[in-house]
Amino acid sequence: MRETPGRARLPLRRSLLGRLLAVSALVAACSVAATAWIAVQTTSGAIKQEQGQNLTADARIYDTLLDYAARNPTWDGVGATVRELARESGRRVALTTQGRQPLADSATAATAPALPPQASAVVDPLSVDTVLAARGTDGQGTAADRIDPRAVGPFRLSAADSRTLRRTADDKVECLNRAGIASDVVVGASGRPRVQIVGNDPERALGTRCDLAALDTPTRSEQKALDALTGLADACLKRQGREGVQLNSDLSWGDPATSTVPGETGPLVPRVPLPAPAPVPTPRDAPAEDAAPSVVTPERTGENDRAIASCVSAARSEQLSSYVASPALLFIGDEGGATLPGFDLSPANTARIAGAAALVLALTVGASVFAGARLVRPLHALTGAAQRMRDGEQPESVPVSGDDEVGRLAAAFNDMSAHRARLEEQRKAMVSDVAHELRTPLSNIRGWLEAAQDGLADPDPAFVSSLLEEAVLLQHIIDDLQDLAAADAGVLRLHPESVEIRELLSQVAAAHQARAENAGVTLAVTATATGRTLRADPVRLRQAVGNLVSNAVRHTPEGGRVTLRAYAHEEGDGTVLVEVADTGSGIPPEDLPHVFDRFWRAEKSRSRRTGGSGLGLAIVRKLVEAHGGTVDATSVEGEGSTFVLRLPGTTPSGP
Repeated sequence: MRETPGRARLPLRRSLLGRLLAVSALVAACSVAATAWIAVQTTSGAIKQEQGQNLTADARIYDTLLDYAARNPTWDGVGATVRELARESGRRVALTTQGRQPLADSATAATAPALPPQASAVVDPLSVDTVLAARGTDGQGTAADRIDPRAVGPFRLSAADSRTLRRTADDKVECLNRAGIASDVVVGASGRPRVQIVGNDPERALGTRCDLAALDTPTRSEQKALDALTGLADACLKRQGREGVQLNSDLSWGDPATSTVPGETGPLVPRVPLPAPAPVPTPRDAPAEDAAPSVVTPERTGENDRAIASCVSAARSEQLSSYVASPALLFIGDEGGATLPGFDLSPANTARIAGAAALVLALTVGASVFAGARLVRPLHALTGAAQRMRDGEQPESVPVSGDDEVGRLAAAFNDMSAHRARLEEQRKAMVSDVAHELRTPLSNIRGWLEAAQDGLADPDPAFVSSLLEEAVLLQHIIDDLQDLAAADAGVLRLHPESVEIRELLSQVAAAHQARAENAGVTLAVTATATGRTLRADPVRLRQAVGNLVSNAVRHTPEGGRVTLRAYAHEEGDGTVLVEVADTGSGIPPEDLPHVFDRFWRAEKSRSRRTGGSGLGLAIVRKLVEAHGGTVDATSVEGEGSTFVLRLPGTTPSGP
């Protein structure tokens, strides 16, 4: 088979033959895999059931013991909880000290099996295992603060304070209910109640007379605990040579230099919040929200804020250490040394294997049909598209299924169809643009002549001058089109000679100086590549630079500046860069890629007299490319634009 020039022979893995072989191998592999899958599923199900590998149950055991440690200063009495957890999960649950001294064990045998060398987790309410905590909360939360929120310590309210606040909360709920706002009382782990507004708009309570601020005032015991926590944090900060802070009831802080303190007045400083703790699953008998001091995550904190947050976290751990149980090692395993069940080829399993074999047979037939259909479908699509193109319909593409023989054929067909469509579109656009550009000056000439014929206009010098101006515009368009056509055809004639770049820029500036002065624009020339010469056609190069200068003056407001600059390329390869920069209106980013397109104007509503023909920048690109160079543009809307020509130069002619 003859290969297409430029295309290597397809490797076997991408050819149609390779795909057919792959399908056959896949069918055989499925047959083997189906049998193995049945065996693995049966065995793994028995192993999973026997070993009790249930991550949710493990997380619940860990959370229950973590809750016990957060609410009790010692592990005394935890045995009943351990045995209940073991009974519910069917697992062995054991707790030991960090020195592996037993605290509680659910093992009922006279001689309990030895514990494994690696503990399942460390139960420490001051350093929560975020992996198990995340499993217990469906992966929600972060590890910013590892202190369990149920460890409230000295912030736990007395029964009397809790009852007093509960009565206040009940009154506020009754007040809100009378105002038509559904609410309820939620009690946290510390015993502090709060009012929870039903719905997603808690701000509704602000418009009522039900003042909820009374529930936020710390009690005497809470204030005492907060002062103690502030003292511990200040001691930590002073050891680092930092100033202390005054903690608020929500454990946020302000700038100690300007914070308002008792007995003084001054502006309140925005409070800087502490990093948020990782949420830990709450017990079934406790509400989801905790009234203990909580913190929120700041969006951005400086070095001092991070130091304060670290000291506050350390102070909380130090303050709570005497109120929570010491860290303990948690072991979760099997009860006794039960062996795994073997694979039992029961009648049910036999039926499953037979069903799998039938399914494999059906899949084999289906895969063969599917593969054949996929091979034939793109060929049918190619045939239909080719026939529609032959009948004169609009060219269309066909789907490319992959990088194989048929896919490459479809891609080649699509490229041909797209190229044909682009040529047709360019032809139509060219005819439309040329007709549009010629219509305006011709209409003006016809209008003036008809007015003169009807006696409405006198053929005075102004009349002749107007007609001449329109004829010049018409000739300018024709000349531009002729230059572009010659460049496209590759027959644009150049007469290269040595050109001194500074002299050329001065000539261009002199030619446009009068127009710039009339527009109130400063036109200046700076050239750092003094003595640098180019091998170029001076007439064509002046035309290119002149088009850029004319465009810059037209788009620069009165009082602006247009600068012509030439300099050598930094890499020292002899390239000369000619830059035309202005302080005009600039070009929007979405329009910048189109500035060198033919008949393109940034403002579609501009007339040819104020906006040009739309061919100037296209001619600049063609002339620069004819000299072996490139041109590009940069712009900032509202600040100006810069056009840079990169032209191959020669060595400097002088120092």
